Amino acid sequence: MRRALVALLLAVSLLPRGAAPQALTSLSSLRVRYNTQKATVRPEGALREEIDQLDREIADATRLGHTGDVRRLLAKGPVLLAGRPWTDSLEYSTSLVVRSDRVVVDPARPWLVRLEQIYRPAVSLDGPLSAHVEIRRPPAPRGNGASAPAAVTIKDLGSFEGVGRDLRESPHPMDLDLTGVPDGTYQLAVVVQQAGHSVGAAALTIAVRSGLDALVARLEHGAASAPESVRADILYPVDRMRQVNRGRLELRTFDPARDFAAAEEILAASASGHDPFDGRTGDFKRHYLLESAGEIMPYRMYVPTEYDPSRPIALIVALHGLGGTEDSFFTGYDGLVPLLAEERGYLVAAPLGYRVDGSYGWGLANLPADPTTRQVQARSEEDVMQVLERVREQYNVDPRRIYLMGHSMGAIGTWRIAPKYPDLWAALGAFAGAGQPATLERIAGVPQFVVHGDADPTVNVAGSRGMVARMRELGVTFEYIEVPGGGHSDVVAPNLAGMFDFFDAHRK
Repeated sequence: MRRALVALLLAVSLLPRGAAPQALTSLSSLRVRYNTQKATVRPEGALREEIDQLDREIADATRLGHTGDVRRLLAKGPVLLAGRPWTDSLEYSTSLVVRSDRVVVDPARPWLVRLEQIYRPAVSLDGPLSAHVEIRRPPAPRGNGASAPAAVTIKDLGSFEGVGRDLRESPHPMDLDLTGVPDGTYQLAVVVQQAGHSVGAAALTIAVRSGLDALVARLEHGAASAPESVRADILYPVDRMRQVNRGRLELRTFDPARDFAAAEEILAASASGHDPFDGRTGDFKRHYLLESAGEIMPYRMYVPTEYDPSRPIALIVALHGLGGTEDSFFTGYDGLVPLLAEERGYLVAAPLGYRVDGSYGWGLANLPADPTTRQVQARSEEDVMQVLERVREQYNVDPRRIYLMGHSMGAIGTWRIAPKYPDLWAALGAFAGAGQPATLERIAGVPQFVVHGDADPTVNVAGSRGMVARMRELGVTFEYIEVPGGGHSDVVAPNLAGMFDFFDAHRK
């Protein structure tokens, strides 16, 4: 482990200088959004025919591996379902992406970005094109019924002439000067113009951080001599920045201000001979090196204030839904999970699952055919099990009271992981999920708490109904709550206390 972390530290300082694509929203997330909208709108007549044709085109593009075209079609579908026309401007804008070698940027350093295209749009553009570039503060979310607030321009970076019509063949480079831009998270907005009129636009979310090189050097130097138990916690923001810059993770999975500050606090504490996690309670993050991936992974912990290391304590492993992170069960669902954990005396450990769309493995099903998908899913499951192992090493976890739960993809993951490790779990909690009823025989002795809304447009209620029907046949102890009119996410918070009640009542 020590050698692996030292190697990782060295790798961070040897980053490639060529431009790398930043992480676009995963195709899995785009598909779920589109399918959810289809289930909500329920198109009929001519619109249904148009959507059916679109679905055939998506299937063909997927089969051929044309991911750019898949993205175009998954952008077109929601527009049509909303009753709007798919215009040339949308066709062109959706093709545009902004890329760079980094999205966490020191404003004192020159910054090169490129305007590119992920597919060839079916649009004819005659005449010269230019690009106008600004740094904008992202607008605050709109309130109910309110119009979208305007973005605030922080710095006008000027116009760039000679933008090509085919940016796949000839990406357009732009040297940008961020001098004077304060630390923070912004949108780099690029508007493509023809004869003074906008014909398309693209944006890239970036984080500006002054003194970045010095900060990285300080953390690397300190981590080299820090205790191994906290070395990954110190190096995490450096490694996460590297993964984000390489496009392996979205910037939203990384908060430079928060994560660098936390690493500096841990470094300072360890340098003074103090273990910052010794006796720590409440809500905090830990990190470790997932050696199979060569990446430092985060997980979020809740330790109740009355935790006594001499007394065994119950543990809940919480799996987030598609697009979520290790933060989801702490900041979402009305913040009830940590509140209930404190009240009932539970540890909570929430892993990332390697990627926001990792799916937590494939359970007992056939291996995914695509090798990249197979690798991501394998590491997703491994991350969950590594976090469980680490928490059991660090705390006096009661082996009779280890619980697994999740929402959406996390519920699907719960029903994938539990049958692979059937002897671990005291009970399961599955909110708005689906599974393979045939796997339930392996966990017939594990009580299960299941919640689903009968109007869920994202994961059809049939997913839980099928699992519950098989539980009933097998004599599994379960509680099933089907919420009339319930959607995909609104059924979780009102039933979390019930899940804790269920867990309280069941131990191995």
